[in-house]
Amino acid sequence: MKRPARPLYYGDLHEHLGYVLRQAQLAGFDAFRRATTGADITPARYTAMVIVRANPGLTQSALGEALGTARSGAMMVVDWLEDRGLAQRRNLPQDGRAWGLYLTPRGEAELKRLNKKVRAHDARFAARLSAAERATLKELLSKLVG
Repeated sequence: MKRPARPLYYGDLHEHLGYVLRQAQLAGFDAFRRATTGADITPARYTAMVIVRANPGLTQSALGEALGTARSGAMMVVDWLEDRGLAQRRNLPQDGRAWGLYLTPRGEAELKRLNKKVRAHDARFAARLSAAERATLKELLSKLVG
């Protein structure tokens, strides 16, 4: 019979803001995964869809900056979206050399469907906090982001 593992001691990690933030991020990603079960989507792809929806005609470079990734990383996300018919690149009328990003009607419908699931799960994820605590947390985290 296997003996139960001894509880793991984490030392003073709980005192490190970066560690606690990372643990919260992992919990948030897990909540996102549960919310989107069955959908082939990641937080980065979902974020890209939301940003493109809010900024039709956005360039791939600007999307990369918004996602905090290199241009090649943004290209991979856009290729993924385009391969599934969720987004498309179109020439920008003001600059024939540049391509703008747009959600397709299928992408709009998929984002609407995902938003309902993600928002509902997000509310359950944050339910341990009061509305005032959630607002304070968002405000404080925004200060750290800059």
